[in-house]
Amino acid sequence: MTNRRTPSQCGFTLVEAVVVILISGIVFAVVAIFIQKPVEGYFDTTRRAALADIADTAVRRITRDLRLALPNSVRVNGNYLEFLLTTGGGRYRAEQTSGGAGNVLDFTTPGGDASFDVIGPVPTLAAGNQVVIFNLGPGFAGADAYQAAGNNRASYQSLAGSTITLSAAKLFPWQSPGKRFHVVETAVTYQCDAAGGVIRRYWGYGINAVQATPPGGGSNALLATSVSGCAFGYNPNELNQRYGIVTIQLALTQAGETVTVQAQAHVPNVP
Repeated sequence: MTNRRTPSQCGFTLVEAVVVILISGIVFAVVAIFIQKPVEGYFDTTRRAALADIADTAVRRITRDLRLALPNSVRVNGNYLEFLLTTGGGRYRAEQTSGGAGNVLDFTTPGGDASFDVIGPVPTLAAGNQVVIFNLGPGFAGADAYQAAGNNRASYQSLAGSTITLSAAKLFPWQSPGKRFHVVETAVTYQCDAAGGVIRRYWGYGINAVQATPPGGGSNALLATSVSGCAFGYNPNELNQRYGIVTIQLALTQAGETVTVQAQAHVPNVP
């Protein structure tokens, strides 16, 4: 009698299964060798792009703020960069009109002046802003906005038309040759903490004669992570006396990969 297998009895032997497993393993190993480097390259490229984007965003934010810095207010202490952030400025009235009209800013009366007219466009002002005139920076008595007393800044109170009223009468120590004033919103500090791997931005704290590292009070926010190294530098360019130069060096590291960015920002220093 002939022994025939029914369809339900069809299958494979153990040897056949082992051979299939071995061949599949060889195929998978060969494929893995060929695709390993492209996959690693993809992840490396993605990581570099992410690090470069973080560094570029941080540098752009810092340089954008620096362009609004009060002239001669930039100062660096180690890994701390500080300056006074302005919202605008304008020109104060120094002389009355031919008809004797106009609110002139008085620099001679001992009691000072509590209001003055703006010539031309009126800047945007808000509660807490301060008006600064002829800032020359540290070392210039009466012309240093960081100075605790006898400084060149006064608190803003109100605006009516083109007339700015201060919260109290102020005798500004020096007149501006260009009859200019600046509106300061807040002090700003950037801290580069390589040990903690972060860059932080501080604002809304008090203006201090001595640079605080870090400043107390106010608010702060995280600007960048994965920071492995950084440095701030400042050259006031005293011979030119028009633009100072802030240098920013920033290194970010992830998984052994480091991206380094260097940038310069020109800061207008004409008071």
